[in-house]
Amino acid sequence: MLSVSAYLAQYKVNPKNEILAGLTTALALVPEVVAFALLAHISPLVGIGSAFIICLITSVFGGRPGMISGAAGSVAVVIVSLVVQHGVEYLFAAVALMGLLQVAVGLLRFGKFIRLVPQPVVFGFVNGLALIIFMAQLEQFKVHDAAGAEHWLTGPALWLMLGLVALTMAIVYFLPKLTKAVPASLTAIIVVSALVILGRLETKSVGDIASIAGGLPQFHLPQVPLEWNTLVVIFPYSVIMALVGLTESLLTLTVVDEITDTRGRSNQDCVAQGLANITSGLFGGMGGCAMIGQTMVNLESRGRGRLSGVVAAVALALFVVVGSSLIERLPLAALVGVMFMVVIGTFEWASLRILRRMPLTDVLVMLLVTLVTAISQNLALAVLLGVVVSALAFAWENAKRIRARKFVDAAGAKHYEIFGPLFFGSVQAFTEKFDVQQDPTQVIIDFQDSRVADMSGIEALNKLTERYSRLGKTLHLRHLSPDCRQLLHNAGALIEVNILEDPEYRVATDRE
Repeated sequence: MLSVSAYLAQYKVNPKNEILAGLTTALALVPEVVAFALLAHISPLVGIGSAFIICLITSVFGGRPGMISGAAGSVAVVIVSLVVQHGVEYLFAAVALMGLLQVAVGLLRFGKFIRLVPQPVVFGFVNGLALIIFMAQLEQFKVHDAAGAEHWLTGPALWLMLGLVALTMAIVYFLPKLTKAVPASLTAIIVVSALVILGRLETKSVGDIASIAGGLPQFHLPQVPLEWNTLVVIFPYSVIMALVGLTESLLTLTVVDEITDTRGRSNQDCVAQGLANITSGLFGGMGGCAMIGQTMVNLESRGRGRLSGVVAAVALALFVVVGSSLIERLPLAALVGVMFMVVIGTFEWASLRILRRMPLTDVLVMLLVTLVTAISQNLALAVLLGVVVSALAFAWENAKRIRARKFVDAAGAKHYEIFGPLFFGSVQAFTEKFDVQQDPTQVIIDFQDSRVADMSGIEALNKLTERYSRLGKTLHLRHLSPDCRQLLHNAGALIEVNILEDPEYRVATDRE
């Protein structure tokens, strides 16, 4: 087992940087979590308590050090109708069940399937989340009048807000060029907050959203009937929350892997996210997952290890218990400026520069995922659509690549050398290459440069065999790889073909 010093050396963790990054991240979490809680029609304290629990557990047990999790907006969007129709107690039960589903996904090692997500989908996901973060900050430029109506800031209030945001962004951008001794985001928040508080400037503060004063979450079993109807109500919400949460978490993990040039453990993170949500549900909290905006704040503040997440969680708890009066005075302009810089850093600008070099299908997939993510905020749906479209495009391209080289040997047998995979997309093109009526009595199909990939390919061979058999001709298969032979063996009751043995032949996978 690694000692503390060995762990810090191995993962290049600087305790000072971790602590300062954690404090910065906690400050960036407060307005986001409060806003998401209000969106879900629950108390801001429930949101902050949930963020504390989820951030702490995932930071300690998660598979990706440096990644920050909390009560996320993508999950909050899902639970609005549940809270409105059935109340918060059903929410707590749904969150606990959501966690159980996520633990099951991790234990079954399904987290590895995140590798199947193509890069254009990742680009679209990241860009869509950047747009969501940006649009969420625009809400801070609105106020309510005496009648409760919402409208945009105007006049001096707007210009002051814009000026403070610009000042924050300037500090975050230019300070690292002078010194990296302290996180630029934390410095910007402190400087702008001091300017507002000491200068008695009238601008929106955290306290204008809601009060965050209170205590730590208490153990609370969901007060719902223990009956089948309860499961019927909460199960669909739990499934959607689990999928949305894992999608955002695992793709955020992928992004962090690329930034830090390290590799996280997806299945371990699924289990940790699940444990965090189970605990949150049993302590009267909402569901959550990785938050890419706050994760980027943490990384830009040089938080790389688990300590930064633990500090962020503890700081959230201290804000609520002893520091609420100070935190509520922080100007929203400072936090908005930090998040605007996160948007700039999160958006994959490289994806715009390489648009002309990308295949048209990849461009369309990236734009589709970006738009669906930004408009619907349903991350699981956006990623699923992207993966499906990419898979169909891949299948179509490979279907067009199957071809055959034909010749007749000295014995009079006709050979068809197949190139490209035989699967559902290429079956028609494969079948059209054979001249059953004119071929001789002995026909050999050579699969040395091909593979039978699925049942559609087997069925195509079955039908082709029957066509030759009706004319008194024999079809032989040669150079089938072991996996193709197994596939045909499993379908033995469906198809009977003659497989020519070739002991000298070895497929590429046998040499690896």
